Amino acid sequence: MFSNKEDFKQAFSERLQTDLGKKVESASEVDAYRALGSLVKDEMNRNWLKTARQYEESKEKQVYYFSMEFLIGRLLGNNLLNMQLLSLVKEGLEELGFSLTELEEEENDAGLGNGGLGRLAACFLDSLASLGYAGHGYGIRYKYGMFDQRIIDGYQVELPDRWLAREFVWEVRRPDEAVEVRFGGEVDMVRTKAGRLECHHDHYEQVRAIPYDVPVVGYGNDTVNTLRLWSAEATDHDTLVKASKDDDFNNFLEHKRSLEEISEFLYPDDSHEDGKRLRLKQEYFLVSAGVQSAVRNFERLNLPLASFPEHAALHINDTHPALVIPELMRILMDDHGLGWEEAWEITQASVSYTNHTTLSEALETWPVGLVRSLLPRIYMIIDEINERFCQSLWEKHPGDFDRIASLAIVADGFVKMAHLSIVGSHSINGVAKLHTDILKKREMKIFYDTFPERFNNKTNGITHRRWLLHSNEPLSKLITDSIGDQWIQEPERLEDLMQFKSDRSFLKELNGIKQQKKEELADFIKGYAGIQIDPASIFDVQIKRLHGYKRQLLNALHIMHLYNQLKTDRRYKMTPRTFIFGAKAAPSYHFAKKVIKLIHTVADVVNNDPAVNNQMKVVFLPNYSVSLAEKIIPATNISEQISTASKEASGTGNMKFMMNGALTLGTMDGANVEIHELVGDDHIYTFGLSSDEVLEYYKNGHYSSRQVYEQDDRVRHTLDQLIHYSPFSKGETEFQDIYDNLITFNDEYFVLKDFASYIDTQARIGKDYKDVNLWNKKSLINIARSGKFSSDRTIQEYASDIWKIQPTGILK
Repeated sequence: MFSNKEDFKQAFSERLQTDLGKKVESASEVDAYRALGSLVKDEMNRNWLKTARQYEESKEKQVYYFSMEFLIGRLLGNNLLNMQLLSLVKEGLEELGFSLTELEEEENDAGLGNGGLGRLAACFLDSLASLGYAGHGYGIRYKYGMFDQRIIDGYQVELPDRWLAREFVWEVRRPDEAVEVRFGGEVDMVRTKAGRLECHHDHYEQVRAIPYDVPVVGYGNDTVNTLRLWSAEATDHDTLVKASKDDDFNNFLEHKRSLEEISEFLYPDDSHEDGKRLRLKQEYFLVSAGVQSAVRNFERLNLPLASFPEHAALHINDTHPALVIPELMRILMDDHGLGWEEAWEITQASVSYTNHTTLSEALETWPVGLVRSLLPRIYMIIDEINERFCQSLWEKHPGDFDRIASLAIVADGFVKMAHLSIVGSHSINGVAKLHTDILKKREMKIFYDTFPERFNNKTNGITHRRWLLHSNEPLSKLITDSIGDQWIQEPERLEDLMQFKSDRSFLKELNGIKQQKKEELADFIKGYAGIQIDPASIFDVQIKRLHGYKRQLLNALHIMHLYNQLKTDRRYKMTPRTFIFGAKAAPSYHFAKKVIKLIHTVADVVNNDPAVNNQMKVVFLPNYSVSLAEKIIPATNISEQISTASKEASGTGNMKFMMNGALTLGTMDGANVEIHELVGDDHIYTFGLSSDEVLEYYKNGHYSSRQVYEQDDRVRHTLDQLIHYSPFSKGETEFQDIYDNLITFNDEYFVLKDFASYIDTQARIGKDYKDVNLWNKKSLINIARSGKFSSDRTIQEYASDIWKIQPTGILK
């Protein structure tokens, strides 16, 4: 494409003219972004085609990673980085009068996810391509993302996330690769003359799944894998049949609209029947389209079906795509004529499952009646899987009805998707050591006892290319200048930074970079939120999905406590703090939305009180996203990872903060445990109940939040301010629900139990921060020990232990 700056400038100028009819002098930032995107995409396309040919010719095994979320963020800068063109393009654009940073801002964050599940999936795709593995993502091309979060008078208001309103330059629509997905209808099993049963599926609703492919570029190589996103469209035949049947062709648009709704919104509200039906439709739509596509790719190899597991690995990212199992069975039996035993052997050998949660509400179950009516053939297969599985259990444990009932896939009128995922997979993994131990010893112990060989741990990771190399260029440069650039390809080499832990000159430079990033964030917040913050203060950050177990409430109550201290004790001086929040609450999650309102109320009180706002400020940044995280994380001093122990499977934000030199304030939960193992007691701030203590409280029911309230004056005073007249309540009942959650309903997530420990640990942080050299040493040790949490390491473990694949991409 271009090997030097002058070639780039010429190619860019020509692209502006040929594609947009603009000269450099008259082009806007939008014009420049579109031209640059088109130019970069042309180069990627050449390698994309070569990679696809390489995979087909080598006939090596390919991974298909099924996920409802892929939070890929903005791709312009990341693609240039991986293509090793970032510096060249940046300099060339500057000479033409453009800023690459400003052009990146012209790209919308892809609205393809909500939280850590989607960010993890995006990191995995990056690592698969960068390591040269044949691995692709299958997701849904949501017309609207989670939602565009606005804050009005402190309340969250949801607007459509119109991320596709502006052209998404990276995608390629491939109608020639479309497949048909069926819903409803009637299924009959008919015996042929040869004595074989055949499935006849009639009177179904048909949806056309159109793939939109997004290239996934590997770092420093020519491998380009694919993220395939499916979009739902009505078929002409199905629409005409329905209109003719109803004798009303005016229903055409209504019918078309109802089908396209399948790929319209991420996670439709399932608190009502229509929402449940739409969500299940979404999940099967993704699964059916993806499995059909994977099987079609295999058929091009002209190999016997029995070898499918040797050439395709279908991975289920959480339970949302669990229907991969019966769908693959359906295709193998109904479309290819295999018998049950052979189809089941192929399916189990092909499918693997990652569990991401211990939360019961996140382990999906679907009413039998809904599955049977919407997916009649799929339900027949699930029912047969269940019958055969229960029969095998009966043979091993005759008369043990309780065991069989606990393990059954279909029970009490529901289909249990986690059970289906376990029974139909050859591998089940947790995402942190603690999480996997909890699965094996408690939450899924009965399954572990049944299939011990299938369970394993794969601690999550993040792509250090996006979250350090791209988002924190000054720190990356310091690292490279100090230990060389091998760490980019081998992130475990970050350990070489340990030689500088007592080097005051190096630590001073490290501190200067952190301060630079804090000043940049302070400027951004001033423009974005209109709040002036002190870059010299501790930047204490909690950015993640808002949920009770993640305990943003604990953070907010602590800020209220600090405010009370400052107001009542004039001698009390705290190390200045800026508390930064970013979080979306699910639209139907009433409690979480109340916490957002509380955070804004606290911010309003603190930020407008001159008696305290020189010592602390509170900032809530709306519409939290990947691109917003890229601005916040490099500037953070304290990373709040304060979930109730045993509830956070792993976390990946904790890893991103650590890699950028923030210190973790956290419970011993998820991957925090492994961070603690790597850095030691002195370089992480832990507090609160252990996972064993939490689980024991749940088991014996001995916890009393009211007792904590009555015995701790700080707890009582802070909570009373929620419901009695105070600067925070002003005599209103706005926060009665929060009070009731903590006292009347006994504080499900142990916020009050951990409150005292949290306060004490926060006070220790304030003292330690004053010793600049000590703090910078702690920061350096976290960076140096963060290499383990690269998703490259995670993917290599998946590749060798689960998927059994070797690098086959195009490596330089």
